[in-house]
Amino acid sequence: MHDVAVAAESRLDWKRLCFLLIGPILFAIVYYAPPWADAVDPMGKHFPLSKEAKGALAVFLWAGTWWVFEVVPIGVTSLLIGVLQALFMVRPAKVAFKDFMDPSVLFIFGSVVIGMVFTKTGLTRRLAYKMLVIVGEKTSNILLGCFIVTAALTHIMAHTAVAATMFPLLVSIYSLYSEENGPTKFGKAMFMGMAYVAGAGSIITLLGAARGAVAMGFFNEIAHKNVSFFELTYYMFPIGWVMVFLLWALFMVICPPERKVIPGLKERAKTLAAQLGPMTRNEIVASIIVASTILLMSLKSFVPALDPLDKTAIILCSTILFFVTGILDLKDLEEIPWNVILLFAGAMSIGFCLWETGAAKWLAVNWLTLFQKANWFIFVLSMSFFVLVMTNFIMNVAAIAISLPVALVIAPYLGVAPEVIFYASLVTAGMPFLLLVGAAPNAIAYESKQFTAGEFFVYGIPASVLLMVILGFFVAIVWPLMGMPVTLKG
Repeated sequence: MHDVAVAAESRLDWKRLCFLLIGPILFAIVYYAPPWADAVDPMGKHFPLSKEAKGALAVFLWAGTWWVFEVVPIGVTSLLIGVLQALFMVRPAKVAFKDFMDPSVLFIFGSVVIGMVFTKTGLTRRLAYKMLVIVGEKTSNILLGCFIVTAALTHIMAHTAVAATMFPLLVSIYSLYSEENGPTKFGKAMFMGMAYVAGAGSIITLLGAARGAVAMGFFNEIAHKNVSFFELTYYMFPIGWVMVFLLWALFMVICPPERKVIPGLKERAKTLAAQLGPMTRNEIVASIIVASTILLMSLKSFVPALDPLDKTAIILCSTILFFVTGILDLKDLEEIPWNVILLFAGAMSIGFCLWETGAAKWLAVNWLTLFQKANWFIFVLSMSFFVLVMTNFIMNVAAIAISLPVALVIAPYLGVAPEVIFYASLVTAGMPFLLLVGAAPNAIAYESKQFTAGEFFVYGIPASVLLMVILGFFVAIVWPLMGMPVTLKG
């Protein structure tokens, strides 16, 4: 028996060693390859791939391989990203490691702290029990209820903050489903689904994520057209909510809960809710701080005087107030999931690396020019697919920034209206279903330990295919019926 265990462990080690080696091998092949040809856009402009840009692609491949196969902790792979940039002179160390403390990373830190506060004060249990009383005992309804609440919250607050708020709530709900620590199909569906629908909901308003405002800036500059807050919501609301319900249906098929019903759950939730008693001082204070933070960040989009206020600074004010009021202490600070924070820090570093070296632009031009003589529908979907792939590896804001300008330049030659380019790219930029680094909700959901990075990738394939099919349906049929221009007259 002992020999069998040793043999199994040996096989596992060989498998890990194989995946460990794939990363540096891919890096070496790309980094030491002879210079690659320039990318050329339809206007004849050349985009050379410099040595630094080729190095960025090499780092990108090594990190992506290790992230997917989890040969080392995902946070350690993120550290590797900074180290490789510095050692191989892709970017100066001061620049590469500075991205690890980018405001977006600190925003995620603040969001995670809010989630910790909800757990520590007991607010999550209170909310979880009330929600279970409403949705009942069927596991399918519980999942749907969690997904609807997650998506709805992204209409008024950043999807990162929503994920951090929902995570402890889902942990409390899951504890009533299974007392075991190991993963279950229900757990996979609940936590991965939360990350997916957070992305789907975040495309609907400008408050869900920063990518919308960035895309509007490019659209205004290149197409000389403005998109209002409510116009964006008008076109995004139907596709966002269709994806929420279809993702729920998808998880019910590919990850059906082991139990269809949890007998007595509704009564148990009522009893547990009653046992909590009235709200405590910490719950009230935490609720006021969180509500004020969300309100202030939401009002930024409507009150011009508040626009200069940085959202990261606002959310970090809440972090400071939690410690000032005694809700959190030093022990809580030490329990921050730094693996997740480092994961996103590394994602920011490689994203900026691909952007600043010109590697991302080279990829975008090469990809989109392949379709410069294609049918307009094929071009729109190919552009959207490129954004979908890129947003899994780099910041969705960067994915928009590198692809939207190129697509808007090519579009008139194919008779494609700029509006459909704008909205289609925003849809796929908001739903990175393949890699944990694609969005903060993905990384936050990973903390549940219900799935591996590899499983997230595998389950993300059918979800991404579903997204492209639905987008194609909206581009060809729904959006034109809603009044969106998709082709240019004449």
